Amino acid sequence: MISVDNIAVEFSGHTLFKDVNFVINPEDKIALMGKNGAGKSTMMKIIAGLQAPTRGKVQYPKEVVIAYLPQHLLTEDNCTVFDETAKAFSKFFEMRDEMARLNKELETRTDYESDEYMKIIDKVTDLGEIFYSIEDTNYDAEIEKTLLGLGFKRDDFHRPTSEFSGGWRMRIELAKILLQKPDLILLDEPTNHIDIESVIWLEDFLVNKAKAVLVISHDKAFIDNITNRTIEVTMGRIYDYKANYSHYLELRKERREHQLKAFKEQEKKIEESKRFIERFKGTYSKTNQVNSVERMLEKMEIIEVDEVDNSALRLKFPPCRRSGDYPVIAKDLSKSYGDHVVFKDANMTIERGEKVSFVGRNGEGKSTMIKAIMDEIEFEGECKQGHNVEIGYFAQNQASLLDPKLTVFQTVDEIAKGDIRTQVKNILGRFMFKGDDIDKKVSVLSGGEKTRLAMVKLLLEPVNFLILDEPTNHLDIRSKDILKEALLEFDGTLILVSHDRDFLQGLSKKVFEFKDKRVIEHFETIDDFLARNRIENLKEIDLMK
Repeated sequence: MISVDNIAVEFSGHTLFKDVNFVINPEDKIALMGKNGAGKSTMMKIIAGLQAPTRGKVQYPKEVVIAYLPQHLLTEDNCTVFDETAKAFSKFFEMRDEMARLNKELETRTDYESDEYMKIIDKVTDLGEIFYSIEDTNYDAEIEKTLLGLGFKRDDFHRPTSEFSGGWRMRIELAKILLQKPDLILLDEPTNHIDIESVIWLEDFLVNKAKAVLVISHDKAFIDNITNRTIEVTMGRIYDYKANYSHYLELRKERREHQLKAFKEQEKKIEESKRFIERFKGTYSKTNQVNSVERMLEKMEIIEVDEVDNSALRLKFPPCRRSGDYPVIAKDLSKSYGDHVVFKDANMTIERGEKVSFVGRNGEGKSTMIKAIMDEIEFEGECKQGHNVEIGYFAQNQASLLDPKLTVFQTVDEIAKGDIRTQVKNILGRFMFKGDDIDKKVSVLSGGEKTRLAMVKLLLEPVNFLILDEPTNHLDIRSKDILKEALLEFDGTLILVSHDRDFLQGLSKKVFEFKDKRVIEHFETIDDFLARNRIENLKEIDLMK
């Protein structure tokens, strides 16, 4: 269907990738993987037609529709959520209006034999063939069903888009893409700003209704659930696996083991050849053999072993004094903004050492509850922190709180204590700050880089109570694994707000669900909660159909 032919991208003497070839078939669900900077987003933009390769081309039939959702976007502010979403059908509406205009013109013209008249008839005929071949659709119903599935409420439909956060605007753009029913959907980190219920809805849509999909994501559970193929971009080339992410990891490990074996055999052969040349160079009877070996070495294509992070660095939170038995006790806690009730009569007791998850749709009060616990807002009822509680808080906007005047290294070095100071460069390297990156000023870092730096800083602070509000949005899979390992070993108390199911898995033994202005306590693991809610959520989706 879509053919990527010999594409290459080069800039400033650096080759990002070259001689890349693959075909996207009609039912492929592909994960595009690779480390940060490997060229994944660039390749996606080339396929979307937004960027031209240095060499090569992307080919597909004229009628193929490709839809692209970038990581960062701006939705217009001059219309409502419903009207903005309806732009998904703008080509259809433009076609309808053009047909109406041309038919009106035919009614008023009398030059029936003229070339111009015949051209209008031909155009109306061509447009009509396309227009009437499109399946009869209730557009309002399709828009409503899609917006509800992505977490909007009916009350939101006629609110201006300017009232919504970036995450909600991303959902509007995603709704527009889904409604176009494209032949290929390109998604760059689509789950970063949507809650678990909406991720489940999106998975169901992509698996059961979408045609071809190419996705970049650091959410392991998401890509495992939706993909049947993995394309890895590494060291300027690609590897194509007919496997989902988990199976790909196993195959990648085997591939690298074969590479390493071949690399060592080649190294051995090169060393033997060099010793032969050194020993017999200048020996008349061996001249032809020496020349032959030299030519062989010159022509030899050196085997490359794919990059992999083999460092064994483990991060542990520094020791901190013991807190009281109950770091958080909330009784009959209520919070409203004007007439809008966020939650009412909430009760919550968290014991020392407990790891709990806050889950629920965006806007149901998770972040508001955190602010109440942090005593950052006024509320009704009672909410107390326990004895000796020392909180480490990672907010969704944590990156913006870093000192822009400091370098990356200074930001971490100023809070690192004891032996850990000798490992600052290694720690930064594990979070993708390598070489000259550590001397960059915070002010020039991207949003993702700032998020990673804020996470490193948090990992080195001595606290006994961690509150993490969507900490994984800009972390790659390896960085999330490092953070998760540290949290599993953390002996303090943890409140975790996250939509990343793989990250949540195994971390919490209690769930507080924020729903319909209530806070409901569930004494179950996040896996049990999600399994039960996936069934309930999919039933709701079926009712919307």
